[in-house]
Amino acid sequence: MRTFTRGLSLALALALPLSLTAPAARAQDANPVSPGLNEAALPGVMEKAVTGFIRPGYAALTASTQALGTATQTLCASPSKDNLNAARKAFNDVVAKWSRVEILRVGPALEENRFERFLFFPDRKGLALKQLQAILSTKDKTALTAEGLKGKSVAIQGLGPLEYLLYGTGNETLATGDDFRCRYAMAIAANLGSIASEFEAAWKAPGGIGDAWMKPGANNPVFRTPQEAAGALLGVLVHGAETVQDQRIRVFFGGGATPISAEPNATGKDPIRDKPKSAPYWRSANTFPSIADNLQGLSDLFAISDMATLLPEGDASIAGSIAFVFRSATTAARAINAPVDAALADPDLRGKITFLELNTNDLVDRLNHDFGGAIGLGAGFSFADGD
Repeated sequence: MRTFTRGLSLALALALPLSLTAPAARAQDANPVSPGLNEAALPGVMEKAVTGFIRPGYAALTASTQALGTATQTLCASPSKDNLNAARKAFNDVVAKWSRVEILRVGPALEENRFERFLFFPDRKGLALKQLQAILSTKDKTALTAEGLKGKSVAIQGLGPLEYLLYGTGNETLATGDDFRCRYAMAIAANLGSIASEFEAAWKAPGGIGDAWMKPGANNPVFRTPQEAAGALLGVLVHGAETVQDQRIRVFFGGGATPISAEPNATGKDPIRDKPKSAPYWRSANTFPSIADNLQGLSDLFAISDMATLLPEGDASIAGSIAFVFRSATTAARAINAPVDAALADPDLRGKITFLELNTNDLVDRLNHDFGGAIGLGAGFSFADGD
């Protein structure tokens, strides 16, 4: 377990003991025999997940991308600092709306590379930047329409390259009139709008995935049994929490109370160091707001779908503890109000990042083992491993 720092705020420190001590307590108090899944509650839970969270979430994303499209069009037509700031604000809103639903790596998100086209991350080889710079240097006109982008690498179609255009090197030219850069940004915005509309339409389509989620049964091509449906919904939460931990925090956070120096450790091997430029949205300072929205999306899905009703009556406290950790982790993420490099260098904010990482780990454990075990999906079934 990574070391805590003295800079952890009092409010977070007060919440910490539950996250750190509860697993041992649960191991002692756990009931080895659980009545299992409350199947009678499942149809209502699945319906609420679709109608109360998934469909509204994608509708909000569609509206946000449309606003982004309008803002980039205005910027291209009338370059100015104010219009550039308006386009950036619209971009930030799309990041927020996307972060709440990007946890849904199921169904339409897995088809036609939609997820990767919307957000290609993590990009460990830096493909997006290389390809984007090639487009800018050669002024590749095939990148200036949403249709043209669809035939290109997923790395240069979505939020990553658009962030660079609006916030990266040379972005100031958008305020004075960089026609090619601006038209490329406008094409990406249109592409994002198209993908968002496809998500929304797929979940609304009669007889489509939305209906399949809400009506599990023997003739359902997606979920034949209540256990399969419950496992899929819980899997979204488990994999979502694990993604926040492994692909949103640990990609840039080396751990520890202070940044690690450039010197190799006693073994001669390089220690794990901070990598602030590997963080999501580091250029636009959306790293921690997006992580907070990831967690908020997971928390909302859990609450809105009323997943607590799937638990046996004697295990109701499990849902309360999960909700508590969701609140603690989300609060911690929202409290890190600085760009990622500054946060990593600040002892107090670094402590909050440590707290955030520990709580996402706790969430995976509580969702996977506690909740999954209580509804009869614990033995031989690991959501975290993708079984």
